[in-house]
Amino acid sequence: MAFAIRDCVEIARAQGIAIERSRVCGGGAKSPLWRTILANVLGIPLELPQTEQGPGYGGAMLAAVGCGAYPDVQSCAKALTSVKTVNEPDPALTAAYEGKYNRWRQLYPALKGVRL
Repeated sequence: MAFAIRDCVEIARAQGIAIERSRVCGGGAKSPLWRTILANVLGIPLELPQTEQGPGYGGAMLAAVGCGAYPDVQSCAKALTSVKTVNEPDPALTAAYEGKYNRWRQLYPALKGVRL
């Protein structure tokens, strides 16, 4: 799963989008181990927001912007969100995952059509 997320990040980077850090929420984000693995696979810091309400909270923020309470999504997010904790990547583990990610990239297309 972490490699599939990394693949999406690499597609965004190939489009010129700079991704230096990210926020995670939801089921998997509740696990410190999962956040650590993902931070190391992605090679970027992962922030866990103070609130556990991901999509619903985001929807409420969009509504606040739509109603004029905030001029834009960025200012709304800045005002209403805060970071609970940050998982920093370990450069040694990021390097160790790099080879495994490259192997996954070779295997994924070859196995994509296999039906079990």
